[in-house]
Amino acid sequence: MPGRRLRIQHRTGYRYASPVVSSFNEVRMTPLDDDGQVLIAHELRVEPRAAVLVYTDYWGARVESFDTHEPHDVLEVIATSTVDTAGGYHRATGTTWEELAGEKILDRWCEYLVTSSYVDDAREDDHRAGLVDQLRGCPTPADAVHLCNEMVRDRMSYAAGATTVSTTASEAWEAGSGVCQDFTHAMLSLLRSTGIPARYVSGYLHTEEEVLGETVRGESHAWVEVWNGGWEGLDPTNDRTVGAAHVLVARGRDYADVPPLKGIYAGGASQGLGVEVEITQLRR
Repeated sequence: MPGRRLRIQHRTGYRYASPVVSSFNEVRMTPLDDDGQVLIAHELRVEPRAAVLVYTDYWGARVESFDTHEPHDVLEVIATSTVDTAGGYHRATGTTWEELAGEKILDRWCEYLVTSSYVDDAREDDHRAGLVDQLRGCPTPADAVHLCNEMVRDRMSYAAGATTVSTTASEAWEAGSGVCQDFTHAMLSLLRSTGIPARYVSGYLHTEEEVLGETVRGESHAWVEVWNGGWEGLDPTNDRTVGAAHVLVARGRDYADVPPLKGIYAGGASQGLGVEVEITQLRR
């Protein structure tokens, strides 16, 4: 399946109760130039204006960092990118339980097999330990991944506002509802507890059907990549494979590694400006 050429504008920021005199910020909103995806153009605008330093973080994401030291009561960040998406992930060669248990895989992907800020060990939860046993009983890891997706879909329903940005995998599972971040964390917890390397992916999601020339309200999105002899993408929120509508931005252990905007500041209380994502499909 061919990819799409998309222009993405991501607008976010903070409003402060009283003027802020200093703030230090990191932005992860640049689509990756990787895995068949091609970044054509990118621009970051910040108000108040600030010099931007660009670097690649430990997980491979492009980070734009800046600090400002003039008093301001609003911080606005607008990232505009043009990208050719990949048509989808290459199908992995497949692996076995024996291979996953070997030292080579355990060492290479250790960081995607352990607990993290949002992802707990499902074996320690009475409500999920039996599910881990079921997954381990599957003939192959690939079968376990598909069953895990079904488990998450059966348990959770999409409900905006049911959780917060700080909700963990166990809390989302107990609630039985959430957004893409929660579906992803819930699946990561089960997969890692089963011994399957799995990582959190952040990005954007365009419409399922192509809409050439039309600007639509897109969304920041999250999905899962699993190691099956190679990395494969799966979107548990929408129960679909990752393809031309998905724009890859960052990878990590969980949301804590990939937030679009985070920072520290000196001043009064803050309130998010909200997030607006507009995506336009362009002619290639």
